[in-house]
Amino acid sequence: MSRLAVRALLAVVFWPSLFFFWFLGPFVFFLLSTTSSEVCPRLETRAEFLGAANGALPMLVLQNLIYAVPIVCLVLWSRLLPEPARTSRVVTCIKLFAVAAILGALWEYGSSLVCDGYGQPFFSPAWRMTGYLPIANLVVNIPLYLLVFSLGRAFSMRDDDPTADAVHPDGNAS
Repeated sequence: MSRLAVRALLAVVFWPSLFFFWFLGPFVFFLLSTTSSEVCPRLETRAEFLGAANGALPMLVLQNLIYAVPIVCLVLWSRLLPEPARTSRVVTCIKLFAVAAILGALWEYGSSLVCDGYGQPFFSPAWRMTGYLPIANLVVNIPLYLLVFSLGRAFSMRDDDPTADAVHPDGNAS
């Protein structure tokens, strides 16, 4: 398989996953990875709140694995087309992604524990503070999104001269 074909295949995976998982996914995944608002009023003990929050952990893990798809594409692209400047930017993306994943997981787990306020009496006030983590997550995600988008664009563009492959009207290649 040619390098151009591999790059095109990575682009076919990268762009839809970036759009659907990173821009639309958070709305769906937050609903799936936290304790439902309908369940919260029925929970009465600390153990029940912990059980509900721990039940959301597999979805948190799945969510972060799915969110990692664009990062994996960037890593594969950088292995395919090694360039020190881009490679260091990919490493920065990985670090920002790790921080964002930890902040997101803490926020969603804390949201499940506090459970619309019903769980507050059972847990430390520190878990209530997780309500502020979306602000920190936004501070990390904005540069991450911009960096991933720009790297994706740079990796998915052709480096060669497209005019060199052009066929002129007289039938001769240039």
